[in-house]
Amino acid sequence: MVKNVNKTYLDYASATPIDKRVLKLVSFYEKKLFANATSIHSGGVKARNIIEEAREKIARGMNAHSDEVIFTGSSTESIAMVILGVVNNYQLNNKGHIPHIITSKIEHPAVIMNFKLLEERGKAEVTYIKVNENGIVNPKDIKEAIKSNTALVSIMYANNEIGTIEPIQEIAKEIRHYRKGKGAPQGLASDSLEARPFPASYPLFHTDATQAINYLDISNVDKLGVDMLSFNGSKIYGPKGVGVLYKKRGIKLSPIYSGGEQEFGLRSGTENVSSIAAIALAFEIANKMKMKEASRLTKLRDYTIGKLLKINNDNFKIVLNGDTKNRLPNNINISISNISSELLVIELDAKGIEVSAKSACKSGEDDESYVITEIRKAKGETYKGEEGSLRITLGRDTKKTDIDKFILTLSKILDKYKKWKK
Repeated sequence: MVKNVNKTYLDYASATPIDKRVLKLVSFYEKKLFANATSIHSGGVKARNIIEEAREKIARGMNAHSDEVIFTGSSTESIAMVILGVVNNYQLNNKGHIPHIITSKIEHPAVIMNFKLLEERGKAEVTYIKVNENGIVNPKDIKEAIKSNTALVSIMYANNEIGTIEPIQEIAKEIRHYRKGKGAPQGLASDSLEARPFPASYPLFHTDATQAINYLDISNVDKLGVDMLSFNGSKIYGPKGVGVLYKKRGIKLSPIYSGGEQEFGLRSGTENVSSIAAIALAFEIANKMKMKEASRLTKLRDYTIGKLLKINNDNFKIVLNGDTKNRLPNNINISISNISSELLVIELDAKGIEVSAKSACKSGEDDESYVITEIRKAKGETYKGEEGSLRITLGRDTKKTDIDKFILTLSKILDKYKKWKK
């Protein structure tokens, strides 16, 4: 594993270092297998075989069919393919009808911003589901939000900021019940045309599993209950610039752009053979390590939370964000009153410790985390002055000594600024 010299890296939710076995594979294929996989000469055939072997490997790890695995450039692209692809296909087959789509208020920007884009352009009607004080979606709220024209529900498996694990199987159950006709308008037969004006496969259910893939069970995607699932390489110790979309057989998506018709016509462009092989290997390694690593990190996570909440400083109150137990094994998210998150990140970095403020994909913005805002609302609270929200995420290289160094350093930083807050 590659480590930053003299750095304590606690930002694994942003990006993971590439596994040395995966890096070796990438290097080999970049040097030896550079042919275009659409070519019919021997080099192209070898490249095609590598892609299909990778597809089969990932499908096997999810108990899926190989033709249900689509390679993309990132989770963001995979998610956009779902959201835009579902809406475009829906409108193509239901002329004059605007689809309804559902998500939560604490999704990753890759979901939220595409939903808002469609809403602003009048392409879709959107419902944003509230969460409770721990950031958990109530499946009953999803059920109540579904309408006869609901085309898509997209709820993340685990939150990228606060690590909360969502009840995906329970949400899937509510959606299945609706599909069977239990959601038909009152007074109408469940199999009548009026009760079901659109295809019975709707609403489709998608989950962003980008943060979950390292630690949560996806060994049987049918049992999980989703129709589509997204993840990428950079969160599972694989390369950046490659992602995966699981799409159940029979589901139709309209491609968001046209070109060479690669990846079943959904993702045109010359395939990145080395990265595709690499994400398959990274996925395989992650699945083998999952139970043991999740157990190890859960203990380290709880140790970290306990130490943080015991930091004694009257000027800076530390609060844990998210559920105490129903969260990812590697995630700790805290708010610290009376100090900005950006200042804390800079101070910690100066001492050789790398953490995040908010989500890495939003960290360049000045406004507070909308995820933290939503769970505050659920508590009936609001921000009061400065409040720093730090995300500390653990990984394969994280040791107890790293945590002890972080706790001691943070305590000293807060003591340093204590005099300015009197």
